[in-house]
Amino acid sequence: MFSKTYFIRTLFLAIGLLIILVSSAQVNSKIRKKDRKRDVELITNYGNIIIRLSDSTPLHRDNFIRLVKSNYYDSVLFHRVIHNFMIQSGDPDSKKARPGQPLGNGGPEYTIPPEFRVTLFHKKGVIAAAREGDDVNPKKESNASQFYIVQGKKFTDGALDTLEITRLKGRKIPSDQREVYKTIGGTPHLDQNYTVFGEVISGLDTVDKIASVATSMGEDRDRPLEDVRILKAKLVKRKKKRI
Repeated sequence: MFSKTYFIRTLFLAIGLLIILVSSAQVNSKIRKKDRKRDVELITNYGNIIIRLSDSTPLHRDNFIRLVKSNYYDSVLFHRVIHNFMIQSGDPDSKKARPGQPLGNGGPEYTIPPEFRVTLFHKKGVIAAAREGDDVNPKKESNASQFYIVQGKKFTDGALDTLEITRLKGRKIPSDQREVYKTIGGTPHLDQNYTVFGEVISGLDTVDKIASVATSMGEDRDRPLEDVRILKAKLVKRKKKRI
C-alpha cells in the first residue's frame, strides 16, 4: 500500500505541474511585437491558406492572433459554405459536431467593436468577422472567433449601379473598388457592415476548392456534406505576397 507521505508528494507534484502548464499557456497566449509581423497559416484538409492581417484593424488583428496562439482554431470546421459568396469558420462547437448538426452559434462570450475602414472592402480573398444581425446587434459588433473568407463573384457596371440603389441605399462604391469588383470580384453589399481585417496572400485556390464543395439543404443548411476542417492554425514568417 502507498503511504500518506507518498500521496502528499504526488499531490504537490501534480499541482506544480498544473501551475507550470497554466503559466505556459498564459505566456503563449500573450502577443509579442514580432507576432504582429507574422502571417497566419490555416492548414486544412483541402490545402493551405495564408492570411495577412491588417494593422488598420488592431482590435480584430490582435484578437485573431491570440486565438491562433492558443490553438483555438485547431480542428474547427468550415461550417457554412456558399459558392460565389464566402466560406465561414471559427465556431468551436464544430470541433466534435455530429453529421447534420446545425452550427454557427458558438464562440467566446465577448464581442469586438466594428473597425470599418474605407480602404478595406470585400474583394475576393479578404477575411472578415462574422456577427449577429442588425436587429439584435445594432452596433454591428463582431463575433470574437467566427470569420469568413470572401470568394464572391465578378460584377458589371450595371450590376454595381443597381446594387448602389438597392442594397447600399444610395452609397457610391469608389471607382477604384468598382474596378476590383469587375475584374477580381467580391461581395460589395457587405462593405461597411462587416469588419474586414486581412486578406489571403496565398491559397486562393484552396478557398475556391472549399467554396465548391457540396453542402446541405437540410436543418444544417450550407454546411459541407463532408467535413472541411482547419487541422492547424499557426503564425508563420512573412513571405512575399503570392496569390
